[in-house]
Amino acid sequence: MRATLRWAHSDLRAHRGEALFIVLATAGIVASLLLATALFGYATNPWQRVFTQSHGAHVWLHTARSADTGRLASLDGVESVTSAYLTEAVTVSSRGTRASVELRGTPSRPTVGRPLLASGRWPDAREPDGVVLEARLARALLAEPGDTLTLPGTTRTLTVVGVAESAEPRYRPGEQPGLAWAQPAAVRDPGGRVIGLRLTDPDDTGYAVQRAVTVLGAGAVGEVSTWQQARAEAQGDNRLLGQVLGLFGLGALIAAGLAVHGAIGTRIRGHLRDISVLKAIGFTPGQVVRIFLLQHVAYAVLGAAAAAVLTQSLGARIPGRLGDAVGVWQGLPGHPVTLFAVPVGAVLFIGAVTGLAAWRAGRVPPVPVPRPAAPPAGRLMGVARRALGLGLPPALVLGWHKVVTGRVRTLATVGRLALPLLLMVVAMSAWTTIDRFHSRPEELGLPTALTVRADGGLNDGDARVLLARERGVDAVYPGVEVAALVPGQTATIALRGLGTREDPYPYALAEGRRADGPDEAVAGQGLLDLLGVRVGDWVRMTVGDQPQILHIVGRSIEPENAGRVISTSLDTLRENDPGLRPTLYQLRLSPGADRDSVARSLLTAGGGHLDVHAVTNPADGLSPLRAVVAGLICVLALIGLIELLTAVGGTIRESERDLLALKAIGLSPRQITAITVTATSCTALAAVVAGTAVGLPLAHWLVDAQGRSSGLGTGIAAVPSPLLLLLFAAAAVAGAAALSALPATRAAHRRLADTLSAVA
Repeated sequence: MRATLRWAHSDLRAHRGEALFIVLATAGIVASLLLATALFGYATNPWQRVFTQSHGAHVWLHTARSADTGRLASLDGVESVTSAYLTEAVTVSSRGTRASVELRGTPSRPTVGRPLLASGRWPDAREPDGVVLEARLARALLAEPGDTLTLPGTTRTLTVVGVAESAEPRYRPGEQPGLAWAQPAAVRDPGGRVIGLRLTDPDDTGYAVQRAVTVLGAGAVGEVSTWQQARAEAQGDNRLLGQVLGLFGLGALIAAGLAVHGAIGTRIRGHLRDISVLKAIGFTPGQVVRIFLLQHVAYAVLGAAAAAVLTQSLGARIPGRLGDAVGVWQGLPGHPVTLFAVPVGAVLFIGAVTGLAAWRAGRVPPVPVPRPAAPPAGRLMGVARRALGLGLPPALVLGWHKVVTGRVRTLATVGRLALPLLLMVVAMSAWTTIDRFHSRPEELGLPTALTVRADGGLNDGDARVLLARERGVDAVYPGVEVAALVPGQTATIALRGLGTREDPYPYALAEGRRADGPDEAVAGQGLLDLLGVRVGDWVRMTVGDQPQILHIVGRSIEPENAGRVISTSLDTLRENDPGLRPTLYQLRLSPGADRDSVARSLLTAGGGHLDVHAVTNPADGLSPLRAVVAGLICVLALIGLIELLTAVGGTIRESERDLLALKAIGLSPRQITAITVTATSCTALAAVVAGTAVGLPLAHWLVDAQGRSSGLGTGIAAVPSPLLLLLFAAAAVAGAAALSALPATRAAHRRLADTLSAVA
């Protein structure tokens, strides 16, 4: 053991730079994985971010006004409670849109369940009618600070002074009322109280609710909502995002592991002569294996520990979203486990790959095997000789020749470098797909921007005339949407009749054709999967007590109702029910028209008889993915940088023997440097080509697979533009060339005596 430690210490003193590189490489990879974990958690679980930042309550109890809520604070397991806020159930209207609202009298921003203001401010006592709306409710009402809400049937009005995010259950039309916080004076007819409990042990929520109900009395508690219910609802909207980011995380981990394996393998290959000396003086193969294993595991532990300490202490200070993500991640329940598991997992992985490389080192013979004067791959190929004969620069030809004749090692380097580049291509494809939803929604099942419903004050003809003459409206498609039972009555689907045969609705078709004839329809992927049918089949469903049999002639991209939608023309539905009248109108706007301006104008022109809603774009829920994609590209770039540094070091070490020959034939140090730079650039170019060639179809398959699983169906994937891919390739090759220039210049200017000692 003493000899082992002495050799390790001697090796450390002789190769400080390489040891520092291993430590920094490990620290960089572990830090990247920790930051990626924080970023994934921040993006895939926005509800947890809001809950943590708002110091959310684990339980909300709606009670009668007479309930003695003060006794809840003394219950075991209750950390803190909110005040008992008076509540009033009201209906508000804004621009013709109505919503049920729980008006909550909150004199000041609470410390538990504190709403996070996204815009505006909190109302003060001088504004008895000022309210702060929950963000989803504000979007449904098309309301923003400064707008006025009316209470239908009364003369009361409320003024929106702010919009806030909350971790409580969000507004769902017809199911869950929205939240509006106001001064107690605004709650004129309170129907009860609501109180929030924050628990010391969130896993004990069920028992805590039982005790609270027992203390207050079952008759005094009207409704209970828990943090698990709110989280489950919120996370359901981010399922796709979580799956995509989880895949990226796994790919980054594999790429990081391969980069470390390449770095360690290259270092051991550079110490073959030292290993032979060790065996010659009496070291056993087991001792040699232990030397390298313990040495590199020690480097890995040092780097992983440094990364964990730096991330924990300084991560939250990083400017921008990444610092916010780390700060939120540090407050999540699983943070300590992750902070320990990621570095330990990295160290174990590095130990495993080091063990494989060290086992190879243990098989090195005690007497060094003389290297051949000219390896078979070292002779110039015919193509290289002809290129030199044509007058091409020798540095370019010899650099390309070194890459081509490297075979196995070159392929391994290209493969390790291609993996992070491949993941970058997939990340850019995800970004491009999101942009496609925003820039060309008509190609992804969103040809219209507004949905309008008219009440009994307007008949169908008048409504169409009013909508069609509105400036900015390009087309009006009348329709109906009803719930239908599938065969066996085991599930409910949406049956839509939109447009007419003369003016058909512009569905985005991914398969088949338009529904032009009688009884023809198009269906979403979710419906096809639910019924186990394909395009060309006939399906039977029931609407009320009326059967409806339709022939599916196409598959449309359906962002709504998880794709469980079957659509036909309004004329087809009228064949079964001649008295059927449109209940909604889908509006396609003119290019450049402002959706909100058109909605406001229609509400004014409708005189209170129109209800206008914006069509929801599913890409709005994937907005956090943009920042995450940028963060992932930075993480993958760091992993690629580590692999490039390893490749450059290995190329320079293996080229030391050729330095004398290159100088002997008259090449200048600048030309010798250009050979190494060219070899590195060609390797990077090959990796970019391989990563792009595999990454583009992989990205297309992954996005379409996610679309199919979510009910959207295939056909939504978009690949980056050729210009962007060209810039990406140019940046990778230029970065590789710049990275290799300095070490190659140093090697080319080495003294002849140093070179002789290195190759002896």
